[in-house]
Amino acid sequence: MITQMAVGQKKWSFKIKPGINFATKDFGDTELKTGFGFEGVFAYKFMPHLAAYAGWSWNKFSADKSFVGNNVDFEETGYCFGLQFMHPFPNSNISYMIKGGGTYNHIEAEDSEGKIINDTGHGFGWQAGGGIAIPMGKRWLLIPELRYRSLSRDIKMNGATTPVNLNYISTNVGVSYLF
Repeated sequence: MITQMAVGQKKWSFKIKPGINFATKDFGDTELKTGFGFEGVFAYKFMPHLAAYAGWSWNKFSADKSFVGNNVDFEETGYCFGLQFMHPFPNSNISYMIKGGGTYNHIEAEDSEGKIINDTGHGFGWQAGGGIAIPMGKRWLLIPELRYRSLSRDIKMNGATTPVNLNYISTNVGVSYLF
């Protein structure tokens, strides 16, 4: 009976969400192409509509010409954490979601052969977003989402330091399993 009560509360969830990313400004003096990535996130609902989340993400942007070379990929990887508020719309089983938190990520620059030519080291950034949660049965949710992410780091190359800001809007469609 205790196990059934715990499962019935569905306090935990796991979400996988692939997405497309649009840089909102140049990366240093480099124009980034549209990027893509994915994220995996665990959440724990500690109040009826409020959950804490933590996860890992990978996002990739390409550039034809950049301050570190030509035909370079910039990969942002690391961790995310924060709070998520989810509440149903009136007279509906669809919920709206608002979330905000931090990231602890780094940016790697890779040449056309996939060799890492620079790594910024990890540092803190932030993210905010929102979306809707559409039930697909008792334990599954489809979650289209829009978010903004920002990470500022320094790239050191050939004795020069270039401050970079990776700012982008990400559109995701995630699938969440409740347990």
